[in-house]
Formats: sequence, C-alpha cells, structure tokens
Amino acid sequence: MAQLALNNFKTVTVGITTTTQTAYTAPTGYTSVVLYAHITNVGDTSASFTMSHQRSTTTTEIIKNRDVPVADAFSPLDGKLVLETSDSITISGSESDKLKLILSLLETANA
Repeated sequence: MAQLALNNFKTVTVGITTTTQTAYTAPTGYTSVVLYAHITNVGDTSASFTMSHQRSTTTTEIIKNRDVPVADAFSPLDGKLVLETSDSITISGSESDKLKLILSLLETANA
C-alpha cells in the first residue's frame, strides 16, 4: 500500500452559481484545514452567497446570504476551519458568474 503524503497544500477556485455546489471535500485519509477563504464580486451588480460546512447529512451555514458589492471582496472565515475526512465546503450564489471563491487548504495525513 502506498504511503500518504504527510502534508499537501492546495488552492481551489470556484466560479459560484445559483446551484449549491461542492467547492472542496477532504479526501480519505486526510484531515484538511481551510487556511483562507476569499470571495470576489467580478460582476457589474452586487450579489450574495451562502457558504456551508457539510458533514454527512448535516449542513451548517458558515455565512448565509452575505452581500458582496461590485468590485469588492469578502473573507467568510475569521480563522481556520478543520475538515475531517469526507467533510465538504459548499457554496451557492444569488446569481451565476458574478462571484468567485478561492480556498487555500492544508491536507494532513491521518495517523
């Protein structure tokens, strides 16, 4: 069996749509830490988003219906967020193609 890499740094980018989509899922054998999250409005009108933590069938909103003005940005996390194996970050917006998400992550192999 191949040994898992101890630490993997990742950057994930997502164009936000009106459909709830999974931006990231912690892979099997890893605990992930969301180091940074940033949402930018690249559209010509304001738009809002909802970002959530998903564990199995439980969804917990990190932030709900947060408006991002035109040509502005918002960081939805004040600190780090730990994701256990199979936990996900989901996101949806009030409009498609106006908001973009970037996540900076550290995946650490479970012992």
